[in-house]
Amino acid sequence: MTALEHWQHIYMTRPPADVGWYEPDPIVSRRLVSEAIARGARSVIDVGGGASFLVDQLLDQGLQRMAVLDIAAAGLELSKRRLGERGASVEWIVADVTTVEDVGRFEVWHDRAVFHFLTSEEDRQRYVALAGRTILPGGTLIVATFAPDGPERCSGLPVRRYDTDELGRAFGPAFRMGRSEDHLHVTPGGVRQSFVYVTLSRIGS
Repeated sequence: MTALEHWQHIYMTRPPADVGWYEPDPIVSRRLVSEAIARGARSVIDVGGGASFLVDQLLDQGLQRMAVLDIAAAGLELSKRRLGERGASVEWIVADVTTVEDVGRFEVWHDRAVFHFLTSEEDRQRYVALAGRTILPGGTLIVATFAPDGPERCSGLPVRRYDTDELGRAFGPAFRMGRSEDHLHVTPGGVRQSFVYVTLSRIGS
C-alpha cells in the first residue's frame, strides 16, 4: 500500500475524533502560529493539515493567504465540509511533500506530525528543500515530531523520533533555530505521546 492509499484509507474509514492525532483545540500549534502572525506574517501553509481544526482558528486572524496541504484528498474534504462557506477562502492542496516541486510562497510553514513519518534520508531532504523554496526569507517554520520517548510507530507506520537539537539540525543552514518546547499529547484512547516542537527562521533577505 502506498502512502497515499494508506492515508486515504485512514480518513475514509475512521472518524476524525477517533484518530490518534486528533486535537479539538490544537493549542500549541495555534499559539505558535498566532505568535508569527502577531510579528507580521500574513500567509500560512499547514502541511499535513488534513482534518485538523487549526485552519478554523486561523481564519479569524486576518490572513491574506491560508493553505492546507495533505497527501489525502479525503482528509481535506472533511475540513471543507466542516468549514462550509468559510472554507472558500482556503487554498486546498492535495500533494505529497516528498515529490511536489512547488506549493507557492508563504511566510509561515506549520507541520504537526508529518516530518516524523519520513524515515528515509532522501524523503527528508526533499521535504527540507521544499520548505526552503516555500518559506519567504525571514519567515517561520514550525514543526512538531515525536520526541525520543514518543511512540516508535503511529497509524501502523514507523516514525523517526527527534530531540530538539536533532530536529533543528535536520533543516540545515537555510534555517536558524529559534525556540523549542515539549508537549504531551493524549490521544482519544488515552495514550500519552511525547512531542517536541521547534520554531525556526528562514535565513535570507
